[in-house]
Amino acid sequence: MYACTVCVWGFTVKLVLRIGGSIVASPFDPALLSAYADLLMKLKHEGHTVAAVVGGGSLAREMIRVAQKMQLREPKQDEVAISVSRLVAQLLLMKLGDGGAESVPTSLEEAADSISHGKVVVMGGLTPGMTTDAVAAMLAEQIGADLLVKATDQDGIFTRDPRKHRDARKLDVLSFDDLTQFLESKKHEAGIHQILDPEAVHILKKRKTRTIILNGFDPRTVSLAVKGKKIGTVIR
Repeated sequence: MYACTVCVWGFTVKLVLRIGGSIVASPFDPALLSAYADLLMKLKHEGHTVAAVVGGGSLAREMIRVAQKMQLREPKQDEVAISVSRLVAQLLLMKLGDGGAESVPTSLEEAADSISHGKVVVMGGLTPGMTTDAVAAMLAEQIGADLLVKATDQDGIFTRDPRKHRDARKLDVLSFDDLTQFLESKKHEAGIHQILDPEAVHILKKRKTRTIILNGFDPRTVSLAVKGKKIGTVIR
């Protein structure tokens, strides 16, 4: 049963929300971060099981560039980006107060344990070689999530980059098989910035996790997705 149908019928879902650093941390937007904290608590109070994974945005990419100029290898570049993403996660978690986990989890097991105790979890990166997209997909797999929503800086997935091509058309529904043709990179790179990380696609496809890509500059779009409203691009 698809997550949106469950919501329409009045049941609750297990949701992993991937919040792009491009919208909350490029540059840092305190008001939007606070709005996402409010959204997470609202969803929790509605009875949903909620976890979020946030990226490090432009600061993480700047730190990667610094590491590159220092001739540090890619795993070290990833490490500094992970630190930034965890800092963003910590800010969001602090804003949640008592409803959130005690700290930013550094493992999937730690995250799952906090979720099992009714806490809202907010994660950043985990290990070098893994993007926050992949972390979100793995967390969804770990907790058996019904739905993964990625809040990004675009309205969904387009046939072409809408920032470069006026004839770009938004796709309302897409299969995981068809998604691969819209990925710019087929392998991990430090600071990769695209629709979804290739490893995340592999994990989500394997478990057939319903995934929605939407514009996250207004957190209310996430609520609409959870309620089963037509928004963004649905991947299934």
